[in-house]
Amino acid sequence: MSPVRRAVPEDAPEVLRLRQVMIDSLRAGGGRPTDWHAESLPTLRGRLAEPDGDFAAFVVDHPDRPGALAALVVGTLEYRIGKPGNPHGRVGYVFSVATDPDARRRGYARACMEELLAWFRERGAGHVLLTASAEAEPLYASLGFARDPDPSMRLLL
Repeated sequence: MSPVRRAVPEDAPEVLRLRQVMIDSLRAGGGRPTDWHAESLPTLRGRLAEPDGDFAAFVVDHPDRPGALAALVVGTLEYRIGKPGNPHGRVGYVFSVATDPDARRRGYARACMEELLAWFRERGAGHVLLTASAEAEPLYASLGFARDPDPSMRLLL
C-alpha cells in the first residue's frame, strides 16, 4: 500500500507548514515571517475540498509525528490554447514540493510526484512544468523532466 494520499482540508495547516519549509530552503537565511499563513488558510482549505477541481495536493503522513506531514507535492491543471504536441492545451504545473527535514531520503517526494503525475495524465495534460532547485533536479530528471530553454519572467502585481 502506498503511503501517499490526497490531501484533505484538515491537512491545510500542515500543507502551509511544509510550503514554508520549501520557501525557507530556497532563500538564504530562511526563517521568513509566516503571518501570511492565517490569511491563506481558508482559501487552501476550500481548494483541498474540491476533489474534482484543477488543484491537487498529495502528501505522506509523518511516520514519527502523528498529525504531521512528512512530504508534500502540489499541482494545478491549467488551460492554454492548444499547440502542436498539446492540441487540447491542458498543462500541469508542479509547485510546493517539500519534505520535512527529518523525513528526507525515504522516497516520499518521489512517491508524491508519481501520484501527481498520474493525476495529470488522467486529466489529459499534454505536458507538465515545474521550477527545479539544483538539489531536486536529479529527482525530476529521473522522472523524465528535462530543462526547458524558454526563459521565465515575473511581474509582481
